[in-house]
Amino acid sequence: MGTRRIYMDHHATTPCAPRVVEAMMPWFTQNPGNPSSPHAFGWEAKEACERAAVQVATLVGGDADHVVFTGSATESIHLALVGAAERLEGRGRHVVTSTFEHPAVLETLARLESRGFEVTRVPVGPMGVIDPAEVERAIRRDTVLCSIMWANNEVGTLQPMREIADLCHRSEVVLHSDACQAVGRVPVDLQKTGVDLLTLSGHKMYGPKGIGALVIRRQRPRVRLQPQLVGGGQQHGLRSGTLPVPLIAGLGEACALAADEMETEARRLEALRNRLRDRFEAEVPPVVVNGDRDRRLPGNLNMSFIGVEAETILLRSPGLGLSVGSACSASHSEPSHVLRALGMTDEQAHATLRFGLGRSTTEEEVDAVAATVIGIVRDLRETSPTHRAVRTSDA
Repeated sequence: MGTRRIYMDHHATTPCAPRVVEAMMPWFTQNPGNPSSPHAFGWEAKEACERAAVQVATLVGGDADHVVFTGSATESIHLALVGAAERLEGRGRHVVTSTFEHPAVLETLARLESRGFEVTRVPVGPMGVIDPAEVERAIRRDTVLCSIMWANNEVGTLQPMREIADLCHRSEVVLHSDACQAVGRVPVDLQKTGVDLLTLSGHKMYGPKGIGALVIRRQRPRVRLQPQLVGGGQQHGLRSGTLPVPLIAGLGEACALAADEMETEARRLEALRNRLRDRFEAEVPPVVVNGDRDRRLPGNLNMSFIGVEAETILLRSPGLGLSVGSACSASHSEPSHVLRALGMTDEQAHATLRFGLGRSTTEEEVDAVAATVIGIVRDLRETSPTHRAVRTSDA
């Protein structure tokens, strides 16, 4: 593949769509208004933020009045989990989550544990799907909050959110979902599923970095949160701070774009993903697809190339944008907690690559990536004593 660059790491981040950039530019250069200011510039900026809230809410089946813009998905998760826990601790101090969650959830809940809360982490099945019965078994009389991700950021599996929400509501447990990987890629609807608090991120869906949102499902009684950032009382007091109008406008436009293109794009990406998977399975066995083969994000392929170090594949193809695990934990050499949760050995985890296909991915790029990886895997296996021993024993 030489020096050619092909990006297939769309779970880590996505490029900002031209339509999104166009929507943001006037708020960078033409109207500097603060949405809190009582004049025409401020009123126009406020209207832009309100319009974006409608676009966000429309995509996820929410209500514009219940959209809280944050500086990132991590901040949204913190507001949801800590804000809800602090409001509800009079009823109980027990929280349920899974072993499969993003570090932003796991570390936030660890912080709550240090303050005296109890956290139960339910296991995930070998195919990367959480059994609702495990959540039901974990719920206690003092459980007040549950957090389950909608789609996993590494293996792409989709969770049964409706069933989990029903179980939580029977016990009056508030359900939060980190839906950063799902929103804009697959249908997400708060009202249909019953998820109470939903986190999304701009840069995971062709919007700008530095903006996220927490969407609170409209219901009575309303889920109430303890604000984590206080000051000027913006956003109904839930998140103080001057609103970043350009980023908010960009997030709104990204949501509108996803609403326009998601269905057709999902079909296209699924076909490309399957093409890539089929080539690997046919040309360099043994390989293993990690996670459920069908119940997953359309552009996700997480695959272990048995007998090969995944990092070596990347070192031999510097122009190829892939991931050996979650981008948020890529600085660690240990196998990701997600792969361990699936029951993988360290050797299997180290043989794993994540392919994240996106809007810019073409069939020609899929074939080029497949050819490059296949060539490297074959070469590494030929020079690997371990793999030669495996082939000899199989024979």
